Amino acid sequence: MRLLRLIPLYIALSLGANAALAVEISDLEALRVGDMKKLNFHSTPAEVSDKEFFLADDAGTGTLADYRGKIVLLNFWATWCAPCRAEMPMLSELQAELGGDDFEVVTLATGRNAPAGIVKFFAETGITNLPRHQDPKQALAREMAVLGLPITVILDREGREIARLRGDAEWNSDSAKAILSALIAGK
Repeated sequence: MRLLRLIPLYIALSLGANAALAVEISDLEALRVGDMKKLNFHSTPAEVSDKEFFLADDAGTGTLADYRGKIVLLNFWATWCAPCRAEMPMLSELQAELGGDDFEVVTLATGRNAPAGIVKFFAETGITNLPRHQDPKQALAREMAVLGLPITVILDREGREIARLRGDAEWNSDSAKAILSALIAGK
């Protein structure tokens, strides 16, 4: 009987939590300018794949669960993708400015990308602060509905997808930094 009396309380709390989330999303959407207008926030966070990917330099495998506890900007890219290559220095700049215990840019080369080609591209562009992870059989990308490149996904601290941007973007823009800073600060 006591459980029945608590049901309305739980319903009210859950509705309040959803309302608070909607306000937060609208605040973030208001920060979208330029390329960031392509960033679509989800009304409800979505679970992500638990498929493994290969860590750089044959360091084993990892999963997205390894990044729980921080805001993650996950970028699916390929060495043969011109827009992907163009935005990589901007992602590096974003990591240099905002990266740390609360935020990380994670790059994941999906499909056929020779490790030597990835190393060469990073060396040519002077990128030293981004991971060179790989998803060679596109297992993670497929489960996350990556249907073209680049695709960038934002994960919350619980490891759930909260936003997605299809195509390239200026990730070092003031708009991108404002959105991500707001997410980082929203502990």
